[in-house]
Amino acid sequence: MKTAALLLALFGVAFSEVFFQEEFKDSAWESRWVKSKHEPSKLGDWKWTAGKFYNDAEADKGIQTGQDARFYGISAKLEKPFSNDGKDLVLQFQVKHEQKIDCGGGYVKLFPSNMDQEDLHGDSPYYIMFGPDICGYSTKKVHVIFNYKGNNLLTKKTIACKDDELSHVYTLVVKPDNTYEVYIDLEKKESGQLEDDWDFLPPKKIKDPNAKKPEDWDEREKIDDPEDSKPADWDKPQHIPDPDAKKPEDWDDDIDGEWEPPMIDNPEYQGEWKPKKIDNPEYDGKWIHPEIDNPEYNADPNLYKYSDIGAIGFDLWQVKSGTIFDNVFIGDSFDEAKKFAESTWGASKDGEKAMKEKLDEEEKKKQEELDKARAAEDEDNEVEDEEETFDHGGEL
Repeated sequence: MKTAALLLALFGVAFSEVFFQEEFKDSAWESRWVKSKHEPSKLGDWKWTAGKFYNDAEADKGIQTGQDARFYGISAKLEKPFSNDGKDLVLQFQVKHEQKIDCGGGYVKLFPSNMDQEDLHGDSPYYIMFGPDICGYSTKKVHVIFNYKGNNLLTKKTIACKDDELSHVYTLVVKPDNTYEVYIDLEKKESGQLEDDWDFLPPKKIKDPNAKKPEDWDEREKIDDPEDSKPADWDKPQHIPDPDAKKPEDWDDDIDGEWEPPMIDNPEYQGEWKPKKIDNPEYDGKWIHPEIDNPEYNADPNLYKYSDIGAIGFDLWQVKSGTIFDNVFIGDSFDEAKKFAESTWGASKDGEKAMKEKLDEEEKKKQEELDKARAAEDEDNEVEDEEETFDHGGEL
């Protein structure tokens, strides 16, 4: 049994395939990626850098958005287009918002092989859009958008993204049984059925258009008690003259008019009388509209499938630039994607975090020294002002 299991594992690994992998390790990355030229005045520049904090200044280099309030478009063609027919599709990449992003995208898109790379823009047709999107306090989510028959479908679920300044790995797995999984930092955050979580197809059931609620259907759970009657002494005025009020001694009826005591709330007032409620003996329950099979529904076993995956790219808008993308992976095995992430992000994340903490501490000390110097300067200025005031006072 152990031998069989080992052979099965080796067999699975042997037949897994990596269609695209990019670590941005060398300056030749620019020959592999094509920058968009669509409305160039609105496009931002890309930098090749590890950023302000990292584990290894060379190994951790990625491509970074370089200008505020710009669109960004860049893409790379796969060596050979492929179809995910009958196999898993695994899309994975690393993103670091080291600029404390306030509003901007951090997602990636898969494109058909015939995409026009130099004309990449927001309306360029794509297959899948996946990754984090942050804008203010209200939008901090992971987009998972599938194109189906020309329509871009957003997930019905809300998947929270990371919003700190460190590197994180986002992984999407789409399976041939029409299920999916979303991972952040190799931890599963969401999963389910494509048909349930996106509006790929019309609903299986619809309300029967020929069904109508019977006219005598009684949905009143409670009714007024017909035996109940209003007490004879119930009706009392809401306000009454104040019995303790007295006409002022200087009140003149001829001049001031007839005196009337002020009104106060009546302590005996009981409000509007309503009969008590009892269970309705004729209650039929809430009427539920019967459903029938939707004649427009047709199951599609190939919701997951794309036949010509040929390019990957970043098509973004960012208010505050500084996001770094790295370690892009497309394959058909989550295990292979996981190994890749562990050897890249996994090997660098602790060192990156340590360097950031060190920089934060240094920045904190600098700020404290500046605050202290500013406070001392303000104190000196106050002393000088007091001395000048005293001198002027002496002259007078």
